[in-house]
Amino acid sequence: MKNNLAFVFPGQGSQKLGMLAELADKYPVVGETFAEASEVLGYDLWDLVQNGTQEEITLTERTQPLLLTASVAVWRIWQQEKGAQPALMAGHSLGEWSALVCSGVVAFPDAVRLVRNRGAYMQDAVAPGEGAMAAIIGLDDDKIKAVCEEACQGEEVAAVNFNSPGQVVIAGNAAAVERAIEGCKSAGAKRAMPLPVSAPFHTNLMKPAADRLASEILATEFSAPQVLVVHNVHAQTESDPEKIKQLMIEQITAPVLWVDCVNTLTASGIDTLVECGAGKVLSGLAKRIERSLNSYATEDCGCLEEALAAV
Repeated sequence: MKNNLAFVFPGQGSQKLGMLAELADKYPVVGETFAEASEVLGYDLWDLVQNGTQEEITLTERTQPLLLTASVAVWRIWQQEKGAQPALMAGHSLGEWSALVCSGVVAFPDAVRLVRNRGAYMQDAVAPGEGAMAAIIGLDDDKIKAVCEEACQGEEVAAVNFNSPGQVVIAGNAAAVERAIEGCKSAGAKRAMPLPVSAPFHTNLMKPAADRLASEILATEFSAPQVLVVHNVHAQTESDPEKIKQLMIEQITAPVLWVDCVNTLTASGIDTLVECGAGKVLSGLAKRIERSLNSYATEDCGCLEEALAAV
């Protein structure tokens, strides 16, 4: 284990058609991992991401198992290649489930089932068109919170993803989000733009989804983590499996404190991150949170080889 190394796992938005194709050609474990997930899901997940449409892989109940499976596949390659073992892990929103699988808390088939249902329940919680999310760029966190409070007017809108200094995502009822977008622009935001998502994640509007998933999470076997995970809800680690279950229920309606999570990693002596899975979103955010961090992606053979050699 390397005391200065953490693995971070991406959430929704990192998916793209054809992802991991190059790694799959070189490492059979990628295909094996996707086949394992496909058996749980009842459809061919690898075929979906290689031959489907962008619309299909952006459906929340498909995106969530897809990104989980991609991250687990890359983690398995890392193990096969005897890569350095991290001291800590963290995952952004859905990515926290990937962290829990790779840290040994949840069995992979159980996590595939849970995140598929998580996505479906989130989708069902708010009717299409009634919820929205937006990215606010270049405005102070407290100012965004104040604008959201003013914009509620009996509805829901709140800051839900604290991704990096000056980059916050808000979510809630569509009309309230629109009011908050205008309010943030008036308050001096550089940009305030709607996001192409189908539900207002990490708000109180997701409570029906949290309630539905709670019984399934509580009925699933969780183990103590082999590598501690910094959790989105409070940006701290937790070793008690039953408490981790509660955090994963709460996570559905609670904001993602990603800036705090990265700060917790750096305060613990972490200076190197490996983004395990699709894309480079978290690597980019990490640099904005703490410039001194070294970040490595793993989405193709070149990136993976660089990461393995560097850490």
